Amino acid sequence: MKCINCHSIDIGKIGPRQYFCWNCCIEMSFAGDKLDVYQVEADGSVSSLNDLFFEEEPLQPQETEIEIYSDGR
Repeated sequence: MKCINCHSIDIGKIGPRQYFCWNCCIEMSFAGDKLDVYQVEADGSVSSLNDLFFEEEPLQPQETEIEIYSDGR
């Protein structure tokens, strides 16, 4: 297993389906087919890094309102 961030193989298991990279200090958790990535902060809390590693679902184009002018513009 390699770290998704730094590609190091220095990965430790910290729980069931939870891993920690000792090189860049991120936590990786697997839930089924989904991977969640967290940065471990100095106070021990974690912040999600999913928005940096995984592309969100593409946004569906929304209909735009066309403003109709009565003066012929």
